[in-house]
Amino acid sequence: MATLTMVSRRKERGQAVIEIALTLPLLLLVVFGIFDFGFMFQRYEVVTNAAREGARLAVLPQYTPTEARNRVLDYLRVGGVNTSNPRTAAKCAGGTVNGSVCVDVVTSTVTVAGSSPARTVDQVMVVVTYDHQHAFVGPIMNLFGGNLGTVRLYGVSMMRRE
Repeated sequence: MATLTMVSRRKERGQAVIEIALTLPLLLLVVFGIFDFGFMFQRYEVVTNAAREGARLAVLPQYTPTEARNRVLDYLRVGGVNTSNPRTAAKCAGGTVNGSVCVDVVTSTVTVAGSSPARTVDQVMVVVTYDHQHAFVGPIMNLFGGNLGTVRLYGVSMMRRE
């Protein structure tokens, strides 16, 4: 009986190595996907908060739209977003951002419906656009013909001047 056990063990000597070789790439892809999603979500939160911070500054009477845009870029830089090549919305509207940040500060006047007499309200809208490059999963998916390299993140905040 002892010889039968020894013979069956010899046939299964490389089984564990083959199982690891087949499952480890899938496991690593899932783990790296979790990291990539975490980085993307962190960048999304920074972009959203930067838009809110810019709008909060732009509605104050002593600040200009350029100062609000600079505050947005500073907030993004501190949050870890690459702002080496910031563009205005006119240069990136409808096109690709190419890994850079677009910041647009729009001031408009809106007529309030249902009020007598008609009232107008000044409002400021800050739009921040960022193309997030996936660090781990994107290059791996590109090897297999996938298209998961870049995700465009938007942050929009609108506030009215009081």
